[in-house]
Amino acid sequence: MSLRVLSPVSGRTAALAEVPDPVFAQSMVGPGIAVWPDTAGAALAPVAGTVATLHAHAFVVVGADGQGVLVHLGIDTVQLKGEGFTLHVVKGETVRAGQPIVDWDPVAVRAAGYSPICPVVALDAAADALDVPQPDIAIAAGDPLFTWRD
Repeated sequence: MSLRVLSPVSGRTAALAEVPDPVFAQSMVGPGIAVWPDTAGAALAPVAGTVATLHAHAFVVVGADGQGVLVHLGIDTVQLKGEGFTLHVVKGETVRAGQPIVDWDPVAVRAAGYSPICPVVALDAAADALDVPQPDIAIAAGDPLFTWRD
């Protein structure tokens, strides 16, 4: 069984090691990949499932098989206290892959002094369970980002 994880945002892929936060860069939360976003708009659900965690700057969607995917919109963006983010769902809501979760503007995040890079992490996954693309590949929101194999 495998889970196809979609890109929540449009931009260019980046290795997690490029994320300017050691928790993500050292894969402490789990393996994955990051995306340097290039447009404002909605961050999308990376998988179908239930919104298990929801903050303006980050969310987790857990699929039917219990696989959770974390999307973090920028680094240290919790400091913005939700300003510039508009939620479209509530915690506990069932969502489809590609459904808008939160609107945000990475240019405004950068202007506020924060990195807009978006880590997309497979929670509780083994590093070798993911098939991730090479860094610096253009990707559109809703396109397949990586595959999580059991």
